[in-house]
Amino acid sequence: MHVEGLSINLATIREQCGFARAVDTCLTHGITSIAPWRDQIAAIGLKEAARIVKANGLKLTGLCRGGFFPAADAAGRQQAIDDNKRAVDEAATLGADCLVLVVGGLPGASKDIQAARQMVADGIAATLPHARAAGVPLAIEPLHPMYAGDRSCVNTLGQALDMCEQLGDGVGVAIDVYHVWWDPDLANQVARAGRLKRILAHHICDWLVPTRDMLTDRGMMGDGVIDLKGIRRMVEAAGFFGAQEVEIFSAENWWKRPPEEVIATCVERYHSCCLA
Repeated sequence: MHVEGLSINLATIREQCGFARAVDTCLTHGITSIAPWRDQIAAIGLKEAARIVKANGLKLTGLCRGGFFPAADAAGRQQAIDDNKRAVDEAATLGADCLVLVVGGLPGASKDIQAARQMVADGIAATLPHARAAGVPLAIEPLHPMYAGDRSCVNTLGQALDMCEQLGDGVGVAIDVYHVWWDPDLANQVARAGRLKRILAHHICDWLVPTRDMLTDRGMMGDGVIDLKGIRRMVEAAGFFGAQEVEIFSAENWWKRPPEEVIATCVERYHSCCLA
């Protein structure tokens, strides 16, 4: 059994599994594409993680995450750049398709979101030569505006694409439905991303009504209000046919269930709710 076109971001079962068990669970359900997080890799060790990836013929649709460039002083901004270069090296060792960037919000007590966005652009520009040399594309992931203050000051696909055009080759976007589904200009911006050849990843989950926690109450596909098939049609019309990567943070639901149940549900919902 092999499930084509589906990747599992390992955050989806992060509370139940370390890296090795998460991989085994995915393989048991026919999934050979994954996207791990750096802390999961660090826990098992980069060398061992790379061995597991190679031994099982896994495809990494991304490594999460780099970013968090804004800082209150120059030393902090340089620390962020240095850490992003290390993340690039980890992604290269693992053979990841891209390094996903959650770019960061306003530093310290700042209220200047434009300055934060400039710090993001400057930080990516400083990281890009290293990423280009390593052959690792950087994927800016615009986050929902509710995260503008603390997690990402890049909040629409249009903003992310503007930054890509400013920065040049080697940087693109990760389109996460949880963060962009509400955008009235989404269709135009997905089409623009296709014309610019900037789509590097497509993440899926669902938006629950009500949402009880901004960060850790994402829904399983089909349990919320996002038009998953419609967005997939946009993405495919833009020329991206890569895997749909399930990324669910769910402290009170899916993180409390057996990982085998979670992954089996991901497979079923992918087929019933997500294919264009």
